[in-house]
Amino acid sequence: MTKVVVDAGICGFTTTIEVIRLSSRGVGIRVNSECEMVSKIGVQLREVDWRDVLGQRETLWSTNPRQCPTHVACPVPMAILKATEVEVGAALPRDVVIRFESTNQR
Repeated sequence: MTKVVVDAGICGFTTTIEVIRLSSRGVGIRVNSECEMVSKIGVQLREVDWRDVLGQRETLWSTNPRQCPTHVACPVPMAILKATEVEVGAALPRDVVIRFESTNQR
């Protein structure tokens, strides 16, 4: 099992993602989030073909993108993809960081 924790930033929500390989093609994805919209993604992704997940980001919203209206820059969908890559051996586990070096505060 591959487990990642996402601190999404300014929204203040934390999400835990667990991906477990179920078969040669299948993975189970569990998403536990304080964010209601991210939680909806988790409901859709209980068991999926990992090739679909890695092949196109749209698979994360396979039934209807409007049902899971996360913020366009939400890091959780990317974290689901990265955790899936690690679980199926397509990537090594390594933290991803987005760091703001300078900002113009208003």
